[in-house]
Amino acid sequence: EWQPALKNVSSSWDVGIIDGLSGWTTSVDDVPADTISRRFRYDVALVSALKDLEEDIMEGLRERELDDSICTSGFTVVVKESCDGMGDVSEKHGCGPAVPEKAVRFSFTIMSISIRAEGEDDGITIFQEQKPNSELSCRPLCLMFVDESDHETLTAILGPVVAERKAMMESRLILSVGGLLRSFRFFFRGTGYDEKMVREMEGLEASGSTYICTLCDSTRAEASQNMVLHSITRSHDENLERYEIWRTNPFSESADELRDRVKGVSAKPFLETQPTLDALHCDIGNATEFYKIFQDEIGEVYQKSNPSREERRRWRSTLDKHLRKNLKLKPVMRMNGNYARRLMTREAVEVVCELVLSEERREALRKLMDLYLQMKPVWRSTRPSQDCPVQLCQYSYNSQQFAHLLSTTFKYRYDGKITNYLHKTLAHVPEIVERDGSIGAWASEGNESGNK
Repeated sequence: EWQPALKNVSSSWDVGIIDGLSGWTTSVDDVPADTISRRFRYDVALVSALKDLEEDIMEGLRERELDDSICTSGFTVVVKESCDGMGDVSEKHGCGPAVPEKAVRFSFTIMSISIRAEGEDDGITIFQEQKPNSELSCRPLCLMFVDESDHETLTAILGPVVAERKAMMESRLILSVGGLLRSFRFFFRGTGYDEKMVREMEGLEASGSTYICTLCDSTRAEASQNMVLHSITRSHDENLERYEIWRTNPFSESADELRDRVKGVSAKPFLETQPTLDALHCDIGNATEFYKIFQDEIGEVYQKSNPSREERRRWRSTLDKHLRKNLKLKPVMRMNGNYARRLMTREAVEVVCELVLSEERREALRKLMDLYLQMKPVWRSTRPSQDCPVQLCQYSYNSQQFAHLLSTTFKYRYDGKITNYLHKTLAHVPEIVERDGSIGAWASEGNESGNK
């Protein structure tokens, strides 16, 4: 039972898997509407997840020596939400209905449950998800045949999910756990999104935009000049305000002035995400960048101005062959997590150094990788303050050193441009860790491996 009753949510209780379009069927063209998506009702899915954790909750109360007959209210549940597009899901043979060949999957993970006793300020954590990035803790909520770039259809399907989530935030769940009725409040944190999805949900321009960051208002040029000193300024509410300004143009400005005023918010944000950094895609984005630096160093780009495509192709094939021979690393079409993890190691740098002629450049590459490997555990680990306290303390210093190297030795790549994830890695990690306690725990991996 919900108190007060949920607004905009049907009151039927025998809810199984429902048609994800729930009532929008007329608005989506070209596709048989009843095939396009299936989902659980959000509140029902959460109740089911809590019932699965019933033993853990009771165990947590016992471990903390709390009398379970007194603990009937004041439970707080923190939920991580993830959503990701899945590439080609076409039927390889067979003849189902004509549906888009892409799919999107939305899921959630119960991250922690805590209880606040009467008159106490701090909650006592009675359940903490130990493997927040495993597909086992990641519960699917909605599956849809939609291309993640199809903003209209995506919003049509996730609209009801957003409405249910909003209703639950304004209400308490009364649920029988361990034989007694207890009251739960829910907090939702949308952190399991890659940058493309965040920009779509929050109404920002696509990732090639001059507004490089989903956390701050910096432009690409600013971010490459000042690599480290930025703080998080964007939020869902501010994006909504900016969209209103974009829509109404109250100061009658030109398109360019208006765009500068709203910092690249040009669509209506429809689902609140938590401004954070996605650890998995951060790894992948930065590895892609290092892979390109390796090629440039093999071709000694720091001495020449713009090399031809032929030359670049030659360097790339040299690098691929060498990595394959010495590290058994097969070249991939698109950088993936496994390749990124193998490429970003000291041994990989040593192998690449064999192809670099100047000793000075080899030293610079080693230094760059060393700094990176010092920084990486801070955004990868589930509990950085326990897992890597030293690296956490040194993060700001290391990121300054790293930025200094890029803007001097590797200036040819970072003059007026920098990639989105590299900017976030250098500028925003310490602030997010201070706010959330972890970046790695809130990443999208659980959802990605569920997609697999």
